Amino acid sequence: MAGAIEPEFRGARRRLVEALQEKGIKDLALLRAIDQVPRHLFVPPTVRHRAYEDSALPIGSGQTISQPYVHARAIEQLMLTGRERVLEIGTGSAYQTALIASLAEQVFSVERFAALLDKARGILAHAQVRNVSLSLGDGTLGWREYAPYDAIVVSAGAPSVPPALESQLADGGRLLIPIGDKVEQMLTLFRKNGNQLERRDIVPVRFVPLIGAGGWPA
Repeated sequence: MAGAIEPEFRGARRRLVEALQEKGIKDLALLRAIDQVPRHLFVPPTVRHRAYEDSALPIGSGQTISQPYVHARAIEQLMLTGRERVLEIGTGSAYQTALIASLAEQVFSVERFAALLDKARGILAHAQVRNVSLSLGDGTLGWREYAPYDAIVVSAGAPSVPPALESQLADGGRLLIPIGDKVEQMLTLFRKNGNQLERRDIVPVRFVPLIGAGGWPA
């Protein structure tokens, strides 16, 4: 993906991969994706020089791109094999979208800010990411047309699991979502077992609030 795109950033990506390995990220396919996806394309030009720092960065519309370690720790929990249909809630910068697209068969991503979605569409096309479908709307309602999903990842903090997302998760599927208040949350992995969601807490995080009918009010 990134070989022909500004190769001067390759060394910085490699150092980021090494830093993530030192922090405990072990999934080799995920590390390869991080080494190949050009994160500098997914951040505003004003902070491009910081693209490969392990830190969150502003992307406009009051939103941020999470630090690479948070992305890596989250995606690693999904244990993607390349055959999954994945729903992403909160396209944002589309960097996480591109990483997941490298590891899954198809990604369906919902964003509520039109400006961010337009930018994401252009960047994904430039980066030659083709197995992603984008939609503008309330992510807490999911994307019922293409359900059920093998995995759902939510990129904003919610007070609880939105009912629509639970209903659109396939039996045996994994749902990754930050659960908590508007300031601090617990990154939480749910696995669907029949009509039950089995919960496992991963790590404390701080995400922007999940706004919508199944999340926080606007």
